[in-house]
Amino acid sequence: MKATVQFIDMEKSPYVEELLSKKLNKLFKRYEWIQRAHVFYKIEKASVGKGKICEIRLSVPGPRIFASSDEESFEKATDETIKDLRRQLKTRKSDLYPHL
Repeated sequence: MKATVQFIDMEKSPYVEELLSKKLNKLFKRYEWIQRAHVFYKIEKASVGKGKICEIRLSVPGPRIFASSDEESFEKATDETIKDLRRQLKTRKSDLYPHL
């Protein structure tokens, strides 16, 4: 499994990358058929939303899985995005392996 992390219009954060890698490794271990993850961190300066955005796109068999969240911190945004991905992966797993 390979993960690509991009920080758009901001500096890299080693702490956020480490947190993300721990959470993605858990997903990769549980769902071994995940092929790749593309992660984008952005800061929105618009008045709508909370401003810290995490977007994750997973390459899996079938259509890609995408989740995004907008929170006060990148840690919370990462947690919410991973929760959304888990929900989608669970559904995809039941579609891939209906007999299990």
